Amino acid sequence: MHDDSEVAVLRLGHRPGRDDRMTTHVGLTARALGADRVIFPDNAGQSLETVADITDRFGGPFEAELTAGPQGVIRNWEGRIVHLTMYGERVQDVEDEIRTAHAEAGEPLLLVVGSEKVPFDVYEEADWNVGVTNQPHSEVAGLAVFLDRLFEGRELEREWADADRRVVPMETGKRVESADSDADE
Repeated sequence: MHDDSEVAVLRLGHRPGRDDRMTTHVGLTARALGADRVIFPDNAGQSLETVADITDRFGGPFEAELTAGPQGVIRNWEGRIVHLTMYGERVQDVEDEIRTAHAEAGEPLLLVVGSEKVPFDVYEEADWNVGVTNQPHSEVAGLAVFLDRLFEGRELEREWADADRRVVPMETGKRVESADSDADE
């Protein structure tokens, strides 16, 4: 779907009990919309388990991991860093530059998605602070819009390797079947 340069998503911060669903949805959105891996704080083990289970059932490749030092991930990243924040530059003003750095220059991208208040040094260490809107919104929505713009919709045509299950697109109803099923769609 995209060049060999990696796209990783770092969930910066996780408040157990409060952020459980949101952190999990950051990982699921990263997977579904074209990222290669998600890095969760070490206190988000349940989110990691859920994302790993979905990847096992619905295919990959996609990696989920935990880190005790998210700030270290940022400091040691060998590539470019995009911090998604409503306070950033408008995505439509910087998306071409980011896409060029990633696709043409082959720069790995680290997408930083906050939770609680983001330390100011994240803003300083990022190559781009990007807002998909400068209005309050969900970090999951910001990640989804950004990934779709980065990949220009190509992520929607992705094929999933080693899937046990697949969703059958339908006008009405829900259908999930075995990935090796020959049933008509």
